Amino acid sequence: KDCNEKGGKLEFGTEIVSSQDGSIAALLGASPGASVSVSAMLDVLDKCFEAQMNSQDWREKLKSLMPSHGFNLIHNGALLKTVRLNNLAVLGLNQSIL
Repeated sequence: KDCNEKGGKLEFGTEIVSSQDGSIAALLGASPGASVSVSAMLDVLDKCFEAQMNSQDWREKLKSLMPSHGFNLIHNGALLKTVRLNNLAVLGLNQSIL
C-alpha cells in the first residue's frame, strides 16, 4: 500500500478494492478464510451490483441462500437454532451438540 513515509508498505490481511462506479473490484492480500469470505463477497456485491442488491429478486435469492442474512442472531435465538440445525444437517454432523 502507499505510505507517505516510505513509498510503500507491506500489510497482511485481505482487502477489497473497487472502482468508484463499481465496474471492477479486486480482492487483495491473502485468500480469505471461511470466516470472512462470505462477508467479502457480499461487500463486492453491494459495491458492484447496488441496484440488483436492492431488487426483490436478488433479496429473495440471498434469503434462500442465507436465511439469516440481515438478521442479528444474537437477538434471535430461534433463527440461530434453525440456522445451526440446517448447517449441521448439510454437513452431516451430529445435531445433538446443540
